[in-house]
Amino acid sequence: MKEITEIFKAEAKTSLPLPFFIATVPAGFPSPAENYLDKTIDLNELLIAHPAATFFVRVAGDSMKGAGIFSGDTLVVDRSLEPTDNKIVVAIVNGEFTVKRLKLQEGRILLLPENPSYPILELREGSDFQVWGVVTYVIHKAI
Repeated sequence: MKEITEIFKAEAKTSLPLPFFIATVPAGFPSPAENYLDKTIDLNELLIAHPAATFFVRVAGDSMKGAGIFSGDTLVVDRSLEPTDNKIVVAIVNGEFTVKRLKLQEGRILLLPENPSYPILELREGSDFQVWGVVTYVIHKAI
């Protein structure tokens, strides 16, 4: 089940403002964008709401590909957020990290993969399980 290969603490101490286009970019016909370059954006401000509780986690495996999470992606995980129904979470099951969708259903706790090749994990009373954090963003390289 080892789906997490690395965990990094978020360091939001520095600021790196980058050029930001204030207009949306169409995925259809191109348009000249240089007239819209008005602001800057800081990725720390955009991605990290709670710096002391935020970590970056590298993923291995394809159990969450249906949710747009692929092997090699980096997840932004906030440990201060409440793990609620239907959130994607990083969990520890039997001492191993995993990434799954949390489903709370009629008193049952399920960890759902987003790939039909993987089984649903139903966590029974007494299971060695904890939600480690809630995934807030997925960072992956464009092909």
